[in-house]
Amino acid sequence: MPPTSSNAPVSYWLREPSPPADPPLNAGERVDADVAIIGAGFTGLWTAIALTDTDPSLRVVVLEAETVSFGASGRNGGFCEASLTHGLANGIRHFPDELPRLEQEGIENLAALIEFTREHGIECDLEETGTLGLADQPYQVDEFRAWVDEAAEHGEHLVFLDGDAARDEVHSPLWHAGLYRPPGRDVLLDPAKLCRGLARVARGRGIALHEHTRATGVERRAGGITITTAAGASVRAEEVVVATSAYSGWLRRLSPLFVPVYDYVLVSDPLTRDQRAAIGWERRQGLSDGNNQFHYFRLTADDRILWGGYDAIHHFGSRVGPELDDRPQTFERLEAHFFRAFPQLDGLAFPYRWGGAIDTTSRFTVTFGQTMGGRLTYALGYTGLGVGASRWAAGVVRDLILRPDEDRLRLRIVTSPPVPFPPEPLRSLAVETVRHELDRADRNEGRRGILLKTFDALGIGFDS
Repeated sequence: MPPTSSNAPVSYWLREPSPPADPPLNAGERVDADVAIIGAGFTGLWTAIALTDTDPSLRVVVLEAETVSFGASGRNGGFCEASLTHGLANGIRHFPDELPRLEQEGIENLAALIEFTREHGIECDLEETGTLGLADQPYQVDEFRAWVDEAAEHGEHLVFLDGDAARDEVHSPLWHAGLYRPPGRDVLLDPAKLCRGLARVARGRGIALHEHTRATGVERRAGGITITTAAGASVRAEEVVVATSAYSGWLRRLSPLFVPVYDYVLVSDPLTRDQRAAIGWERRQGLSDGNNQFHYFRLTADDRILWGGYDAIHHFGSRVGPELDDRPQTFERLEAHFFRAFPQLDGLAFPYRWGGAIDTTSRFTVTFGQTMGGRLTYALGYTGLGVGASRWAAGVVRDLILRPDEDRLRLRIVTSPPVPFPPEPLRSLAVETVRHELDRADRNEGRRGILLKTFDALGIGFDS
């Protein structure tokens, strides 16, 4: 059912109750494990699966503060990309020497993800549609044309569409051009169904999964780490994996590596036959526009429109919490933007509207590390592209724990951390300043000011 009030935002993907897991750990309980994973989203569950792929005898325990896929794994747009570098352009900027390998590993990772869903019967409404980028400003047309050739130099095939061709694909008065990426590097899916399918596979392997079991602290001890929980239980493990992404502020040493950024999404009522015909969109591609403050949008399996993005909100102190999931002014702005793009759908209702926190790093890619004598391993910072990249990251985490001689552990994306974010109040000041500059660039035909150019040269920034 849709939410009953604006005070109870519900992700469309999470509208059904989570399947049952193991009981929460209660006060006084103690569990022993070889590996304990904190977080039952994509990173945590893929890691549990990767570990048991390599060593089925491992005792693995997953602790989740809420329910499976509660965080970004159940609140995103359901775009699943091959890119491990937050897009080709960002990969060129940060990892030019490693890019061919990272591109190939990303393509192989996506293919393996698709095959995993088929092998294990995970029905997640997966569609291999390709994507279509759309220029909604005239100055973006030449940028799109230039990008076709540059992408081709790196093995990525894109098709330029002029304004008429773009509007033929998806009927809107806004489009000036399009960039179509054929299937092979992207899929659309229901992220919560995928995440819950991973949980089912994990539990089938004997992996314990305790929802409503919030980790509140970790302490190094001889031979491992002890995790304490809010309810007073403890888990003793030889290795611990922190997979809490935007909710990782509970472990203070991770705070400089990322900022949690709130992204907001609308999902409409199902389209009628006439409404569906009025917009075209026959190939059902995943769509986005070409702005710094961009929108992403897609059709769901039951022909609703998901429309999200634009605002990227950081709260002072890097706060996260359910009270921040509801932001009426952003929902109103998104609706206004939607009807400017699709005036023929005037009156369409959006019963689902929600927010959720994305973990973003200053280089927009996942970062890895180990601490507490190498007993605690973490991966976070997907900056909105974690649906696919989290599976690859889980393999890296598995290698750090079980296969430290693996060659890919020498890649700079693994070994070099991003530039850290400053503490407050400089953190919020820096984020808001960059947001202002990005908005100004969008309003100034894409021309980036001196601050953004400086950050570009340093390879740092802020994005969602």
